[in-house]
Amino acid sequence: MSSLPTKILVVDDSALYRQSIQNVLRDIDNATIVGIAKNGVEALKRIEELDPDLLTLDVQMPNMDGIEVLREIKRRRLRPKAIMVSSFTSEGAQVTTDALLEGAFDFILKPSSNDSVSNRQQLRDGLEQRIIAFRESSTKRRRWTRSAKQRIVKADDVVETAPTPHAPCQAVIIGTSTGGPEALKVVLSRLPADMPVPVLVVQHMPAKYTLSLAKRLDETCDIEVVEAQDRMQAVAGRVIIAQGGKQMKLAGDENDLAVRVNDDPPENGIRPSVDYLVRSTIDLLNGNALVVIMTGMGRDGLESCRSLKQHGGFVFAQHQEDCVVYGMPKAIIEEKLADRTLPLGKIAPAVMRHVKRSRRP
Repeated sequence: MSSLPTKILVVDDSALYRQSIQNVLRDIDNATIVGIAKNGVEALKRIEELDPDLLTLDVQMPNMDGIEVLREIKRRRLRPKAIMVSSFTSEGAQVTTDALLEGAFDFILKPSSNDSVSNRQQLRDGLEQRIIAFRESSTKRRRWTRSAKQRIVKADDVVETAPTPHAPCQAVIIGTSTGGPEALKVVLSRLPADMPVPVLVVQHMPAKYTLSLAKRLDETCDIEVVEAQDRMQAVAGRVIIAQGGKQMKLAGDENDLAVRVNDDPPENGIRPSVDYLVRSTIDLLNGNALVVIMTGMGRDGLESCRSLKQHGGFVFAQHQEDCVVYGMPKAIIEEKLADRTLPLGKIAPAVMRHVKRSRRP
C-alpha cells in the first residue's frame, strides 16, 4: 500500500460535524485533512485548489447538496471519490442511495445516540474502515492498470469457459457490498423483464437504505426490483433485495419459492449476509443455482460458495479491474471457486447465457 497519506476534504454545512469529523480524522493513520468546505459550491472550489483524494461529503446541504456535488465532479472529470455522511432518516436514506448510484465510494451514518464517547467511536470506526478500503482499492487499481498495460490485456478478454450445468438453474444470487449500488444498476438494468428465474440480492446496507435502493433500481430496470418482505414469492422476472439489518433465506420448494426475513444473528459481522442466503439455497435447490460475487469489502459469501460448488452449483466473480473494492471477488478467485471472472459490463449477458444453457432440454 502507498505510504503517502490520503488527502481528505471535509464538506458539511454543520460546524459541529465539520469539527467532529476533523477530530476523528486526526486519529486515523495515513489520513490528512487538506481543507474544509461549508457547502457544495465551496467544495468544488476547494477541490480545484487542493486536489484531495477523498471527500467526506454531507448528503443534505442547502444550495448544492451532495448529489449535485457528485454530478459536478463527474461532469468536470475531477479526481476525488466521496464518502457520504448521512442522517438515519427515510429522506437521508433516499438521497444517500442516489449518491451511491451516482458513484459515491461508500457512506457512513451520523451517530445519533446521547453518548458522545460512543458517537465519536462510531464515527471514527466507520471512517477508518472506509479510508483503509479506499487506500487498498486505489493501490490495487494502480497496480492493475500498470500490469494490464504491460500485458496488453483487456478485461473483456479475461473470461473462462464454465462447464455445462447438469440441471436447470433455479435461482441467481448476487452478493455485493462497497460499490454495490452502482454495480447493481449496471447488471440489473441489463436483465430482461421475462428473466426465467428469480434473482436474490444481498447488498450490505442498514435498514431503510435497501428499500430506497430497490425503489430506485425498479425505476430504471425492465425487470421488477423489490425489497424483501417475509413470505414474498420468489418468482421468475423478480429481483428481491434483502432487507438491511435482517437476514433473508429461501424457503418453500423449487415449484413454490418464497423468501423468509428474520432477525437471525449476523454472519461475518454482517446482516444481511451472502453466506446465510446461499446456504439456504443449497439446502432447498440442491445446488442448482448461480451465485455472482461483486465488488465489496470482506469475504462474505466465500464459505457458502465453496459449499455450493461441492453441490454442483456455479459461481461468477467480478473482475478486479472495475471493482470499487476487490475484497469479496478476490476471496472467491484466490480460492479458485470462480467458474468465470467477468468485467461488470459482461456479467448480465453471462448470467443470461448460463441460465438459458442450463434450461435447454
